[in-house]
Order: sequence, then structure tokens, then C-alpha cells
Amino acid sequence: MKEDTNTELYQNQQQQQPGSQQMCRTIQVVATVDHVDMSPPVFSPVMVAANTGDDLNLIPPLNFAMVDNGIFRSGFPDSANFSFLQTLNLRSIIYLCPEPYPEANTEFLKSNGIRLFQFGIEGYKEPFVNIPEDTIREALKVVLDARNHPVLIHCKRGKHRTGCLVGCLRKLQRWCLSSVFDEYQRFAAAKARVSDQRGEC
Repeated sequence: MKEDTNTELYQNQQQQQPGSQQMCRTIQVVATVDHVDMSPPVFSPVMVAANTGDDLNLIPPLNFAMVDNGIFRSGFPDSANFSFLQTLNLRSIIYLCPEPYPEANTEFLKSNGIRLFQFGIEGYKEPFVNIPEDTIREALKVVLDARNHPVLIHCKRGKHRTGCLVGCLRKLQRWCLSSVFDEYQRFAAAKARVSDQRGEC
């Protein structure tokens, strides 16, 4: 099978008002192949043998967890996590930080045919700064679209920005607020922000 891989950058400019900021940047890897299987991925458990030197080391990113079938969350993955991420057969990554995606990570996406959706949400240390609702809404659309599954949602540490997006998903799944907040606090630990919890969709 012959593959020719190119990277294209798509700017999401859906009805933006003058002076508004770009909401989402998408990088898509376009590959020409003889046959593309568009069926939903089949998940199978990954067995890891005891570490005997030659064995593959599968290290999940910080704060990694399964959110739902085909939806995962974590902190920022680095090269030590790439082997683990390959076992997830990801189609998409939702990146919630404004900083450019590192070159090593971009190369990993290209070589594995993973599409990047970047929603640049600033990480504030101030306790009463709200996460932009429009941006969260657009990111939720990507999460809810099964064509993007399996998908990994991440920010820097997989706590606040990721927690807000997952919390909004949980509300759509009709979770009670106390369960949504419990999950948020489990990942945010002692740094849970009242403003993030108040702003849950």
C-alpha cells in the first residue's frame, strides 16, 4: 500500500466577528491510501509483560484516564508517552492551550494519522477568571462527533482546562453536579478553582 503524507493547516473561521480571535486551529494529516477503514475502532486490552529489558515500556501521560468509550483525558504527553498513546489508536487530539504544539508531538501526530484540534484557552492563576463559553462549546462539538473518536483531550497538566471541558460533557450526559465536581476535584487535587466549577456549562 502506497502512502503519501502531507500536512494541511485549517483555520476555523466560522462567522467570526471583526476583531475576534481565532477559536480553533486544526492540523489534519492527509494520507493517500488504497483503502481507508472508517469503521469505529475496536478497543482491546493491552497486556504488558514484566519489565525484562527488551519489553515495550508503556507510560501514560500525567493525569491520564478514560472519560467514556473512545474519549480520554490527560496532561501534556511527551515522547515517553508516545508508545502508550499508540495503543489507543487515536484519531484526534484536542489541545486546550494557546502555545504552539511542539515539533516532536506534531511529528508523532503525522506519523500516526492523528488530527489536532487546538483551542487556545489561557491558563490563569487568578481564581475568578472564566473559561470562554464559546470556545468550550466548539471543543464540545469536536468531542461529541464520533468521527473524531478515539480522542484525547489535554492541556498542560490535565486539570483545570481539561476538567472544565470534561465537566461540560458530564452535564450533557446528565450527571448530577456533585458528581461532576467530585470528578473535577479528583484531577485538580488541592488546586480546584471555584470559578471553574461555577462556570461548568
